[in-house]
Amino acid sequence: MDEERRHLGPEAYGGCDGEDYGPYVGHERTVPELTLRAVIAGALIGIVFGAANAYIGLKVGMTVSASIPAAVLAIALSRRLRKRATVLETNMVQTVGSAGESLAAGIIFTIPALIVLGLIPELSKVFVLAVVGGLLGVLFMIPLRRYLMVKQHGALPFPEGTACAEVLVAGDTGGSRVKRVMAGLGLAALYKFAMEGMALWPYKPSWRIRGIEGAQVGAEVTPALLGVGYVIGPRIAGIMLAGGALGWLVLIPLIKMLGSSLTEPMYPASTLIRDMSPIEIWDNYIRYIGAGAVALGGLVTLAKAIPTIVESFGQGILQVFRRGGAGECRRTARDLPMTAVLSGAIALGVLAWLLPQIPVNALGALLIVVFSLFFVTVSSRIVGLLGSSSNPASGMTIATLLATSMIFLWMGWTGPAGMVGAISVGAVVCISICIASDTSQDLKTGFLVGATPRRQQLGELVGVLSSAAVIGWVVFFLHDTYGIGSERLPAPQAVLMSMVVKGVLTMSLPWTLVFIGAFLALCVEILGVPSLPFAVGLYLPIRLSTPIMTGGLVRLLASRTRDARELHARRERGVLFGSGLIAGGGIMGLLVAFLENAHVQRDRLLADGEPIGAGTRAVAAFYDRVNIGFEWAGDWSGFVAVAAFLGLVYALMHTVGIWRRTRGRPDDLPPSTL
Repeated sequence: MDEERRHLGPEAYGGCDGEDYGPYVGHERTVPELTLRAVIAGALIGIVFGAANAYIGLKVGMTVSASIPAAVLAIALSRRLRKRATVLETNMVQTVGSAGESLAAGIIFTIPALIVLGLIPELSKVFVLAVVGGLLGVLFMIPLRRYLMVKQHGALPFPEGTACAEVLVAGDTGGSRVKRVMAGLGLAALYKFAMEGMALWPYKPSWRIRGIEGAQVGAEVTPALLGVGYVIGPRIAGIMLAGGALGWLVLIPLIKMLGSSLTEPMYPASTLIRDMSPIEIWDNYIRYIGAGAVALGGLVTLAKAIPTIVESFGQGILQVFRRGGAGECRRTARDLPMTAVLSGAIALGVLAWLLPQIPVNALGALLIVVFSLFFVTVSSRIVGLLGSSSNPASGMTIATLLATSMIFLWMGWTGPAGMVGAISVGAVVCISICIASDTSQDLKTGFLVGATPRRQQLGELVGVLSSAAVIGWVVFFLHDTYGIGSERLPAPQAVLMSMVVKGVLTMSLPWTLVFIGAFLALCVEILGVPSLPFAVGLYLPIRLSTPIMTGGLVRLLASRTRDARELHARRERGVLFGSGLIAGGGIMGLLVAFLENAHVQRDRLLADGEPIGAGTRAVAAFYDRVNIGFEWAGDWSGFVAVAAFLGLVYALMHTVGIWRRTRGRPDDLPPSTL
């Protein structure tokens, strides 16, 4: 390999044209890439991370990119193989695997809205929506690849895609990243099982504030939320906590004080305010204020991207009709044929019209294709500029739902059928947005390491299909165990989507509360503070914001060094360990849910006098034996929970190396090998 071309250094990201860039694996080389073992390993990683992210997303309303941990696990699997995988095979594992997390995000933001409305869909409906949305996201992204990844090389950083490329190259040359992810995953799994499987301490201790009636603070002391806080950083975590503090330390006490003298319930509640607990006030009033704030925050985020939207959409349309240059004969420049892309998109639009699982007519199918094409173009450019975590997928989905619901209302398509149709349109568009975001980052990773785009695009399609076959079962399993929309699984994004659709089609929302929330978000935006994370914090219970803020504070402490190498090393160690905490917490959360589900099913069958299967009986008996219960700690159980969580915080700080003065090791250096 040409060493001079291979090691372009950091300036390669902004110092050379994409056509001249020399990838890690040169275009003249042919190495194994789309192999059966890579596809199978990627599909398994995608299913695991998709299930874990579904659990996290339904709990806190946000998901975390699985691209980097998927890349790390791909390297770990490569090292265990008798014949070590090539770097392009490892990249394929990451490509297929990361699709599961993105598909999960699109599903849990929208499909549970039907469950919240009492319109529980069939499993086949979830599968069809996931497949149609996922395939549209991949297909509509393909014409944009040459412009965004090659022509805009250096102008668009694609942070996650670039980071994944660095991880893959480091894994090909050596490194210790795998141990950090696995350490976080293992510790989180043990902690989660002790907390919820064995119930040694409560998972959400809370305390009333004396002297302020209705004020309450608490924390959901889970490893996943701590990891989320570290990954998103102190600024976003602090803004979220500010929203939660406004709701739980200002608005709820204010409503309690002003409403304590009322002799009749105040709409939309059916209970007297003086008889309500803080969580009941939140459920009846603050949730609608938060919904209005989230809706406006998402739309403002979308509005800020209008210049990017116009430019990206125009360039994307031009790329569809523009012929490639002479360089497209290279292996690293070959995409799937445009005829296959266009015919596939048309076929999916026809299927959306004809399949009974997507109850829309020709107009609804047209809306699906048009909105997907538009927002895929927007999403792909935004993630190139800002990263997947800044992609306003919820704002774009809300805009889709508002437009679709208003069209349906104008045409008289109201009632349950109209709601199912509108949410189905929004679900397909949201899934396509999330998949396009992931595909963009993966194709950028492939561009940097020298993958064949056509094979990566096939890998994305495989990842969509494999994850779609499982994600619906995960959603229904969690609903059967905890109840989507309940306190255990609030599903904030899906509840918001259901409120938008139902509110427009039936005009039944408490619009005063919604507009109060919207104006609160507007005031925050005027102050120069991003309104969307503030609105999410206002919408969620404060117990979810406090552990996220704790993780953000650890990230802040880690940044207090003047050594650039050490700063990069700390950031990387923390992100990898935090990603392990997220994955381990999510995976063990599903396993604990499996145990609890067996326990509930056994008790239900006993009450109904029905026979109990041997498997259900055995799992329920195991749960009975290990579930000790935190009553052993008495009044000190809340402090035991805090102490255990602080131990987890210490493990994160120790892994990051906040107290160490040593420089980063060679595998922790800033990007310099691509």
